[in-house]
Amino acid sequence: MRHLWLGASALVLLAACAEAPQQTEVDPYAPQADAEGLIDAHFSDTYREHLRTLSSDEFEGRAPGTRGEELTIDYIAGIMRDLGIQSFTNEDYTQPVPLVRIAPSRVTNMQLEHNGETSEFAYRSEMMGWTNRVLDGVTVENSDMVFVGYGIVAPEFGWNDYEGLDVEGKTVVMFVNDPGYATQDPALFNGNAMTYYGRWTYKFEEAARQGATGAIIIHEDGPAGYGWGVIAGGSPVRFTMKTENNNMHRVELEGWVTADSAEKLFANAGMSLAEAHELALSSDFAPVDLNTSVSMIVENEFSYLDTHNIVGYIEGSKYPEEHIIYMAHWDHMGVDPISGEIFNGAQDNATGTAALLSMAEKFAAGETPERTVVFAFVGAEERGLLGSAWYAENPLMPLGKTVAGFNMDMFYAHGPVRDFVVVGWNNSNMQDFAESHVIAQNRYMSPENNPEAGIFYRSDHFSLAKQGVPVLYAKGGVDHFTLGREYGEREAAEFIANRYHKVADKYDPEWDLRGIHQDMWVFFRTGRDLANSRVWPQWAAGNEFEAKRLETEDMRR
Repeated sequence: MRHLWLGASALVLLAACAEAPQQTEVDPYAPQADAEGLIDAHFSDTYREHLRTLSSDEFEGRAPGTRGEELTIDYIAGIMRDLGIQSFTNEDYTQPVPLVRIAPSRVTNMQLEHNGETSEFAYRSEMMGWTNRVLDGVTVENSDMVFVGYGIVAPEFGWNDYEGLDVEGKTVVMFVNDPGYATQDPALFNGNAMTYYGRWTYKFEEAARQGATGAIIIHEDGPAGYGWGVIAGGSPVRFTMKTENNNMHRVELEGWVTADSAEKLFANAGMSLAEAHELALSSDFAPVDLNTSVSMIVENEFSYLDTHNIVGYIEGSKYPEEHIIYMAHWDHMGVDPISGEIFNGAQDNATGTAALLSMAEKFAAGETPERTVVFAFVGAEERGLLGSAWYAENPLMPLGKTVAGFNMDMFYAHGPVRDFVVVGWNNSNMQDFAESHVIAQNRYMSPENNPEAGIFYRSDHFSLAKQGVPVLYAKGGVDHFTLGREYGEREAAEFIANRYHKVADKYDPEWDLRGIHQDMWVFFRTGRDLANSRVWPQWAAGNEFEAKRLETEDMRR
């Protein structure tokens, strides 16, 4: 059973009483109101120019391994050198991230055999399949299919869908999301809010740990958070980190099937999709043999490329081995190979990259913090969080000594807003350390409005979270100070519908950036507080990342 988590007000009180970050008597960075009475409407003289430059056509959409990446490295490194920011590596501040580009040259339909009869699911329309193994191809032959419920092993929730099952040579079939979403029971997992156990990435990882040959997830729009077109409609080309074992630790075959396809599979076991849902939630669930075997061939062409993280730091004056990490992904989607149009990525994520540069400027201009502050511009986020994942596996400072992290990804540029939206509400007490700074701006904290979509697990901070580092991923929302919530919601919806991951995501000199400036102040003040304290933020009791944090507790003594 999940432990109850202390409310935000209680945590603030505990933090204040126990180990409150020390403030200077005269704070040169105290909140300031402009002529119109808006608090903290200006953070940096250079922010707009950084944003304009990084999202300009000259930078060609900042794709990994391109001229756009070279220009981005030169720009960011040049500014950090001018600021006197130190480098862990070289004069370019770069950490190479070796990648593999995997392009399927042949993917067969999914061939099924049941009681001597054969059938198939068609590639893209009824199923998607691929391999992340760096091989010319994989062939799965007559692999028995087993239904494993949600495919979750979560000791902290007393949940094990694989208990007593040997899946060697088998292909496991499972639902997306987790039991909390399915029941809406706040006492089960995180209720409506997705945990990492609900993410498709986790399910493939767990299937591999269990020794399965294949892993197939059942797609349904609601629990997935998106339609089948998101899975089957895009490019089948995939990127992965280069590993010594060529990803042989992954299952041979990963993929999805539609709900209609799953209905047919379950019929082979004498049950319906609805009955499978009910079974997966039962307290005495046991894996079900689907009386079906699967065969499939995937052939690949692959190539290698290096992209880079760009990382600098200001060394702490008292506790240099303890550090705060600010991060933002610098990359976007480059140039359309057919039309030649540029995906400038102005909001996604030149807004965050420019904010991280401004953050470095602010820290460099002030008094040296007691703890080290790291500025990590990570690459290949659009390829699957690969730059941050590489850093998390190859950190330039020990992650056991990482006090906390902040992630700045895709700010809205529609002006000042009252709501400061935390993605992953109450996952840790990081939001409590930010709350006083939000309130000082006459704003309020707010949870995300769609926690079931699992957005917390879809940006770079997640790579640190998996290693136990408490992180704050937050941004201004939609409750506009003067134009109201309806205006903000309309602007946000317009961006998602018409500009997100499209060539229309371009810089507009008329953008009202005051809301982003407010957010930067919150990130700066919260990080400065932590950098000048002895506080170690923690995950909520029972959170899926708490155990990893506790493993490194001895390093912090």
